Amino acid sequence: MQTDIDPRSLIGVRAYDGNGEKLGTVDEVYLDDATGAPQWAAVRTGLFHRDAFVPLGPSELADEGLRVPFDRELIKDAPGFGVGRHLSPGQELQLYQHYGMALPPDVAKTRPQDPQPHQPQDRDFGEVAGPDD
Repeated sequence: MQTDIDPRSLIGVRAYDGNGEKLGTVDEVYLDDATGAPQWAAVRTGLFHRDAFVPLGPSELADEGLRVPFDRELIKDAPGFGVGRHLSPGQELQLYQHYGMALPPDVAKTRPQDPQPHQPQDRDFGEVAGPDD
């Protein structure tokens, strides 16, 4: 999607899935903390009046509205975090994984790297100190 679009101009725009079916309207736009670019939109769906987070990167803004290139079911099943709150890096990662998207390079370098795989703690404390019997 164009990154020079004023995110406020997306509020209230109709959103459509990859098949052209109406999803709902854009409720909020979330900017990336590091880049300031529009990253996600919360779309108020007709499905239980729930907001579904959709990625703006692969989406296109056209005359008819915002076209999100994913299937309606995938969008409907996106993790819900509630609107009006900041998306944490962990929540963003969940969304990228849900949509099967790789982190964009400019976002990946601002995210902390995954820690080393969990190593079991060393539980061998040796012998108990005390008098020999």
